[in-house]
Amino acid sequence: MKINEKFVSVAVAFMMAAVTIAAQVRITGGPVLQNVTTSSFTVVWSTNMPAVSWVEIAPDDGTHFYNVTRPAYYDKRGLGRRPIDSQHVVTVDGLEPGTKYRYRIMCKGVLSAENRARIIYTEGKGTDLNSNPTAVTTLSEDYDRVRFSVVNDMHEHDSLFCGLYKDAAGKYDFVCFNGDMTSSIDSASAIMDNYMRSASELFATDTPVYMCRGNHEYRGNYAMKFLDYSRTSTGKTYYTAKYGKFFFIFLDSGEDKPDTDIRNLDIMRTEDYVKEEAAWLEEVVRSEDYRNASIRIAFCHMPPNPEGWHGNAMVSNYLVPHLNAGLDLMICGHIHKYRYYGQGTGGTDFPVLCNSKEERLDAVVTEDGIKIEIFNPSGKSLRSVNIDKKR
Repeated sequence: MKINEKFVSVAVAFMMAAVTIAAQVRITGGPVLQNVTTSSFTVVWSTNMPAVSWVEIAPDDGTHFYNVTRPAYYDKRGLGRRPIDSQHVVTVDGLEPGTKYRYRIMCKGVLSAENRARIIYTEGKGTDLNSNPTAVTTLSEDYDRVRFSVVNDMHEHDSLFCGLYKDAAGKYDFVCFNGDMTSSIDSASAIMDNYMRSASELFATDTPVYMCRGNHEYRGNYAMKFLDYSRTSTGKTYYTAKYGKFFFIFLDSGEDKPDTDIRNLDIMRTEDYVKEEAAWLEEVVRSEDYRNASIRIAFCHMPPNPEGWHGNAMVSNYLVPHLNAGLDLMICGHIHKYRYYGQGTGGTDFPVLCNSKEERLDAVVTEDGIKIEIFNPSGKSLRSVNIDKKR
């Protein structure tokens, strides 16, 4: 009997060793840089299996990353316990403004977690420091100009997205995904699979990404996962970012149909959510940062239209009255074609620009105003728009 027990014990140990060797954690998407501030940044990535994760950083001082032990920052979503997950979110804080840092993402796969008894890990895996070095520069206290880019309504057309951003590395201060990047969120990995992985490969390891939720991101069994991939300063799908005296607002325009519409399956409560957003926006436009800004730009998937679909009317009725307090420009999508509506259209005291579904909008913001150029996937410039600062 003892021989059999010993045999079984050895066999189990051998099998576990074989499983450990065979099952290795891999980074399957990311890192994607988000929510960069003057003192912090957040990184999002995914793995092929449940894992525990962390981020290590080093100053950009010429020393090798392995020169000394680098500080580690952990995923805090477990509220005191490191979460075991295949989707990872880590915030690094306590940094200096306008400073470049090197960083690498790290993780250990979890083969087995037997309650409090033990956890069986795979070998650790992290960013390849030689072939894929990653870095971030925290926001400065002031900027002479900000350069950003916008796309929207990709609806999972990854090849189109890749064509639009094939030369984007190091080109922008940030990129905004302005809604309907997917047709619905039907799996936990849909956001990473449909565009975030490509964004990481093209530019998003070093260039911050800001996301606006479109009406299609409300759809699908995993729609509630949206904020797992869009880390914001408010913890909501509406939030702000400040680059010196340039102020940016990222809005959620809700669903396009009334919540009671039969196609909304009696699960949408977007009107209450947009009303809550409007109360928050009222406080934003009263803030010193907003009032003292030189240029103010809002991103919103659906454009305002008081006589249009319900989503457009919600933007007009709940959000526009607050934005009329000094906004210089609203950038939208949703209608799948380019349109420019001048100040005064549909009750707005600011112009509204709708970007096409197959084009990339590039903008340069200075104290004098906003210069916009729009490109097709082959890189051809299609049109330019200049918007002067409000006096």
